[in-house]
Amino acid sequence: MVKIAVLGFGTVGSGVVEVLRKNSQSISRKAGDVIDIKYILDIRDFPDSPERHLLTKDIDAILDDDEVSIVVEVMGGIEPAYSYTKRALLSGKHVVTSNKELVATYGAELLAIAKEKNINYLFEASVGGGIPIIRPLNQCLAANEITEIVGILNGTTNYILTQMIKEGKSFEEALHDAQEKGYAERNPEADVEGYDACRKIAILSSLAFGYQVDAERIHTEGITKISMEDVEYADHMECVIKLLAVSRKMGDKIFARVSPVIIPKSHSLAGVEDVFNGILVRGDAIGDVMFYGRGAGKFPTASAVVADIIDIVRNIDRNSRVIWTKSEQDLMVDIGETKCSYFVRIKTDDKPAVINVISRVFGSCNFVSIANPKTADEVAFVTPPRKEKELSVALNSINNMPFVNAVYNVIRVEKE
Repeated sequence: MVKIAVLGFGTVGSGVVEVLRKNSQSISRKAGDVIDIKYILDIRDFPDSPERHLLTKDIDAILDDDEVSIVVEVMGGIEPAYSYTKRALLSGKHVVTSNKELVATYGAELLAIAKEKNINYLFEASVGGGIPIIRPLNQCLAANEITEIVGILNGTTNYILTQMIKEGKSFEEALHDAQEKGYAERNPEADVEGYDACRKIAILSSLAFGYQVDAERIHTEGITKISMEDVEYADHMECVIKLLAVSRKMGDKIFARVSPVIIPKSHSLAGVEDVFNGILVRGDAIGDVMFYGRGAGKFPTASAVVADIIDIVRNIDRNSRVIWTKSEQDLMVDIGETKCSYFVRIKTDDKPAVINVISRVFGSCNFVSIANPKTADEVAFVTPPRKEKELSVALNSINNMPFVNAVYNVIRVEKE
């Protein structure tokens, strides 16, 4: 019998317990041993819970108990999750987590401790929720050199954008709808500003390329500036707007970015809608591989956590993998050195003058117009592909012209 402790009895923690109880026989058969929950740690009381006899507020009772061989950290955040996880690993206990912020920040350190102690630190649920992505990248695609990962990694923002595209709702209306349905938190900042997707692409980048990618170094934009006019322009261009997390190998360095992107409706990720996530992985041998499913939620996430528990029970006496390490070199490519095209909307009282300047500064641009009275005073265009630092300089020079009243929005454009 393998005894475990669950740290956190919130949405994911309660889901983990429920899945372990509900599917106990099949889980034990797949794991090759019986899995028994000995403790559930939470600062709250749950007097009506059938698991109340397992509840404790004492982390030391768990970490000092030699019977507990696996700790399941589903608390979220950095502290006390980091301290508890590190102590658990140093005491020789395997750890499973769904905590993307912790893995993105301290993954290399915690993996190194696990290797030294010949135990495991697994985090399948930290990126795709119920979508299996960590294990396939680390095992099934191990023969490939991964060259690029592009993904819709946040279900909340994808739901909001889908509502804007399909139902014509404003950002504010779509966000309120997401909150009413429980898809968005009361404070949705981590989702709508792109921080959640940033942490996830940091983990995937670290996994794919073997070195810790610092989430703080990833250029990150959210969707709060996306308007219905932007959606209309994209539709006119036979495109849609998605919040994409991008990571690619550039020589011996790594580039990563999170931002809204206008992509063709024919793109593999264009049809990923509502709260679903999609992850496109490009390998040198296999080509493109697509992972699709619900990226969050109580039971999809709990499913991934329990799968890691089963994996550990099967490998209870050894460290099954070392995924990435810290690098002494700066591996990150500055966003200014990467190429893309911009979709730009400029408010002006003198369209001919603006069009003339745009053509002179950017070169051959694709001008776009839509039949919307709200856009009557603006010029919209897609630039040719250039380095971002060059596009930024050109845009600033236009923005300072006396006949340019404002730059409404700037969105990156991907053709494939």
